[in-house]
Amino acid sequence: MDRATKERTVGELKEKLSKVASIVVADYRGMDVPTVTGLRDQFRKAQCEYKIYKNTLVKIAIAGTPIEPLGKYLEGTTALMFSFESPSAAAKVATAFAKTSEKFKVKAAYYEGSVFDAKGVDSLATMPGKDELRATLLATLNAPAQNLAATLAAGATKFMYLLDGRNRQLDEGGGGTPG
Repeated sequence: MDRATKERTVGELKEKLSKVASIVVADYRGMDVPTVTGLRDQFRKAQCEYKIYKNTLVKIAIAGTPIEPLGKYLEGTTALMFSFESPSAAAKVATAFAKTSEKFKVKAAYYEGSVFDAKGVDSLATMPGKDELRATLLATLNAPAQNLAATLAAGATKFMYLLDGRNRQLDEGGGGTPG
């Protein structure tokens, strides 16, 4: 790789790092090409990116940034998974795949100024994703309207039950003065 290509790669990395919500670092040693291709597809579906860079170029790109402590995990065969939307998306895909593959090992992750080891990546993966947070917010916003509608309808509903009960009582011949 010539110097100009290395500089372009470092520039590309710096641009990605400026937009990233989280990064996961994993060892992919021994994985075959079809497996890696399938894994890339899984990351794409989760709106993440799976890339392999030279460790030295990544270390140059993260130098002087809050991501720099991640550099100690950049040893051996290293793949980077970038999540630009949901901070937990890349961690979820990576940890799920690591459970099914002996050759794929999650090393670390970066999220909001913190670097997590492999155990920390598991906790990052359990965070609710963007869609889950949206659903929770929507349910929270809808709850007062649903409660108001139920409260307003409760009086009429109870009155209808009262009338129905009185009709049944009269049909059974059980009560009151004939009218």
